[in-house]
Amino acid sequence: MSVSPFHVVVLPGDGIGPEVMTQAMRVLDAVRPHLHRPVEVEECWIGGAAIDRFGVPLPQETRDACLAADAVLLAAVGGPKWDHLPVSQAPEAGLLGLRKAMAVFANLRPAVVYPALADASPLKRERVEGVDLLVVRELTGGLYYGPAGRKETPEGEPFAYNTMRYTRSEVRRVAQAAFEAARQRRHHVTSVDKANVLEVSRFWREEVTAVAKEYPDVALDHLYVDNAAMQLATRPGQFDVLLAENTFGDILSDEAAAITGSLGLLPSASLGKGARGFYEPVHGSAPDIAGKGTANPIAQILSLAMLLRYSAQEVQAAEAIEEAVRQTIAAGYRTPDIAQSNETAIGTQEMGNAILDALASCYPSA
Repeated sequence: MSVSPFHVVVLPGDGIGPEVMTQAMRVLDAVRPHLHRPVEVEECWIGGAAIDRFGVPLPQETRDACLAADAVLLAAVGGPKWDHLPVSQAPEAGLLGLRKAMAVFANLRPAVVYPALADASPLKRERVEGVDLLVVRELTGGLYYGPAGRKETPEGEPFAYNTMRYTRSEVRRVAQAAFEAARQRRHHVTSVDKANVLEVSRFWREEVTAVAKEYPDVALDHLYVDNAAMQLATRPGQFDVLLAENTFGDILSDEAAAITGSLGLLPSASLGKGARGFYEPVHGSAPDIAGKGTANPIAQILSLAMLLRYSAQEVQAAEAIEEAVRQTIAAGYRTPDIAQSNETAIGTQEMGNAILDALASCYPSA
């Protein structure tokens, strides 16, 4: 009985995007023989590259292909070449439009401190050694999407307002994403809120606690957001999965990213209903180094690993890629963004080669 292929849309985008995506595709080719399903890759245009070719940042063909795919892998969009365009026509509008069209509501951002790179963290080595956490951020609700505006009081004084609101289904679906992720990690969720002050947070805590009953194998605890921020800076190693609403998650995921020492190491996933997801590195298009062959491809490669883990359900392949990255870093390979003053930096292609060599050792029978 034939197995239907797993369909991935690849969006190289702008700047260093095509360079790092090339290395991710080499890694995908290397793990193909070990996957349970064949993988079909379709490359499409987005961002500035799409503007240059089609006049719009998100062509209809790209939108349709992504909505029909099992997963989408993006590299980066944007650059000074298109800075003169209105916001609605800029490269980033294509990215935002695609996220909205795909209805992704849970953003997953892992933050891993590799032992060989612990000194690159702004925190002391003893505080960051062993850090391996995942921030799950609600992506489509809360203050960023609630009613907002400006008015005047009856006395004529201007004021502005934003509204934080969440429905039961919005909280429960992102909580379920966090618990499902924890099941593939260390089975511990820490939910972040401000339940001592905010009614929305009290509601959030009630709903997350209710969802936890569906996952008896996953431990749950709660932290106020101010305490969570402090704990991230003092004892980040205690966390497995951090779950937070949109605003809190935005802040905490950036704090967690800073701990690792380089954006070039950080992947992300945005998930919606079902297994389909949208995967991209945290870094941008880095136009200042585009075409120089020095970009770090690790975040892009790890975004591919997240795609295989969460959408394709190919956990073994994802773990092999992650292990290959760990081995490569431990062996001393460094692109310029993670090289210390006493270390020799290599290029994008060379880093890809090193990861592929390490990956081969993860599949000794290949």
